[in-house]
Amino acid sequence: MKRFLLALSLLMVFTVASAQVNRSKWTTDMLATKHQMIIEELSLTPSQQKEFMPLYEAMEKEIYQCNRNARTIAATVEKKANPKDSEYQQAADALSNAKVREGEIEAKYYAKFSKILSKKQLFQLKQTEANFARKMLSNSKQKKK
Repeated sequence: MKRFLLALSLLMVFTVASAQVNRSKWTTDMLATKHQMIIEELSLTPSQQKEFMPLYEAMEKEIYQCNRNARTIAATVEKKANPKDSEYQQAADALSNAKVREGEIEAKYYAKFSKILSKKQLFQLKQTEANFARKMLSNSKQKKK
């Protein structure tokens, strides 16, 4: 999941910058595509969709906010002319702890997901997220050519 989020973050930055697309619309479209892929590849029933998708979206928002906060701290240090060692340390800690927090968030939601999804669907979820990231990176590389 961490690799997926990193790849997704990088893809968002490069795609938005190179295509000069409205970030909000692109993000909305990308997430809708991802969610549809999850629904299809996991063969979620309508009742599972109703329970699972709001939880999944909440997890994504929580992880996004966690990473955004860490990136904001790091960006603040990068913009300074002569950051102090303590500021570098704070930024490094924030970036490192974001990964820890991300894992905690995933674990919290995994427990909730396991009440909705079958064991097979839980396994497929990780595979689908990885497939989506690969597909997005592949599309990005093709657009650059």
